[in-house]
Amino acid sequence: MAPQRKTTKKRERRPRYVPRQRVCSFCAGKVEVIDYKEPEKLRRFISGWGKIEPRRRTGTCARHQRALATAVKRARHLALLPYTPAHIRKTGGVGMQG
Repeated sequence: MAPQRKTTKKRERRPRYVPRQRVCSFCAGKVEVIDYKEPEKLRRFISGWGKIEPRRRTGTCARHQRALATAVKRARHLALLPYTPAHIRKTGGVGMQG
């Protein structure tokens, strides 16, 4: 016979993960235009691998995420922001100083 489980105690379960509501920093700051000429501000939205961070991580709204992506791409084209982590290491993080 298989051993029977004790059913007298209820198992205590952890509460399910509830993600906290993030607020778009651009909406909160009433930012009208996301400027590609300010790499210090755009740096927050780029990962260590040089990728644009997704909305779920940064908390930006869809409208501002689209504008942010365009601004980052323009800044990269003008060499204000790096494309890859190799560029970050080689140049010492041009536009990446915080």
